[in-house]
Formats: sequence, C-alpha cells, structure tokens
Amino acid sequence: MRYIIATVLIVLGGILVLENIGVASLNMGNAWFYIYPTILVVLGIKWMIDRFRHKGGSWIFGSFFLIFGSLLLLDRFEVITFVFKDVVKLWPLLIVYFGFMFIGKSWRPKVIISTDDGWKTTQKSTHNSSFFSVGNHEYNQPNWKVEPMNLSNLAGDFYLDFSKAYIPESEIPITISALAGDVHLLIPENIDFRISASVKAGEIDVVGQTVDGINRSLQFETENYWSATRKLDLNLKLKAGSIRVDYV
Repeated sequence: MRYIIATVLIVLGGILVLENIGVASLNMGNAWFYIYPTILVVLGIKWMIDRFRHKGGSWIFGSFFLIFGSLLLLDRFEVITFVFKDVVKLWPLLIVYFGFMFIGKSWRPKVIISTDDGWKTTQKSTHNSSFFSVGNHEYNQPNWKVEPMNLSNLAGDFYLDFSKAYIPESEIPITISALAGDVHLLIPENIDFRISASVKAGEIDVVGQTVDGINRSLQFETENYWSATRKLDLNLKLKAGSIRVDYV
C-alpha cells in the first residue's frame, strides 16, 4: 500500500511541476488519467521484482501491467493512441507467455503402476504443470444440446447462441474461463438464468447492466430463476477481455 501512496504523491507532484511550467493543465480528471496508469506500471514492476526475489509476485501479471500501464502513459503524452478498452488488443501477449511457460516446464512423465485389474498408464502430477488451449469455441448450430460444460482457454473467444439450442428441463451449470478473449452469449427471453461474471481487466455487459475497469464483477439472476425447471447457471471468468450477455 505504501508503494501506491508514494506513486500517487510522486505523479501528482510531477503533474503540478508540469502545470507550473506551462506544459500541462491540472484538474482532478486529468490528474487521475496520469495517476492510474503509473500505478499499474509500479505494481507491475513490484510484482516482477518480488517474483525474481522469490517473495511471491508474478512475472506474467507483472509484465502485463507494466506493458499495459506504459501504453496508457504513452497515450497520455500523445505518443501513441491507446485507451483503456484497447486492453483486449493485448491478448496475443498470452500466447507469448504460454511459449515461455512451455519452455520452462517439462512434460509430465508417464508412470506405469500395477492395479488389481492389470497395468494402468497414468501421468505423474507436478506442482507447476498446467495446460490451456488457444482458439475459439462456437455453439451456434441448429438444435445443439446444452449440457454441463467447463470450458477454458489460454486465449480465444466464446460464442454460445442458446436461441438455437435444445435446453433440457434441468439446471445446467456452465463455466467459462480464459486468460484473454471475449465471451458473447445469446439467451432467449423465456429462459431463466443466473450469472456470476468477473474480469481482472475489461468490461461486463449483462442484458444492459454494465461494469468496466480493473477487478470488476457482476451478478445477475432472472426473477423466476429459483422456481424455473429449465435454467442456466453461468460462471464466467476472464483475466482480460469482455463478457456480453444479450436477450434474443
């Protein structure tokens, strides 16, 4: 917390100096436009340093916030054009991160173990092992069947058109998670649902209710959700990107 306070004071003092020499004009709105990108840069640097010192932190999130904050600052000084919502344009960075993760991790070794039913091949679990796919998920074919789903991506988009789907008479849980991408759901007005949506950086729009920014979340459920026999239970999580749910 002291790093954030120190950063705010440093940036605010710098802006005051620029105003006094006629380079910038200060008001609270303009000040905040300079302050929060600088905070992102400082947090990014801190997380990277903490990671290299083995004191927690994250080089992935640290470098992402460093790049994101730096691009916002370059926009403020009119070097480039880059606004907050352009964060979704940085999703290819996650492919780069995946490449470094792939280099830094070995494949999980196969282990042959004996069981009462014979021999079975499995994989030894390691603490750092992880896997994410890259690509798009589209469910928009006529009469596609809605079933419980758990979809995850390193980077990519999700498009689910429930107006074209066969939805059974039950509560159907659907979980979607990704490091970067967009989620777009089309839901008929006669289908009840509840949703828990969150983004680390980006925007959420659920049938007209919107939030955007850093660490944003939104919960929503239809009026008759609990009494309905056919309903969707949606859990959507993105690190960076946008979530949109529309009625059709």
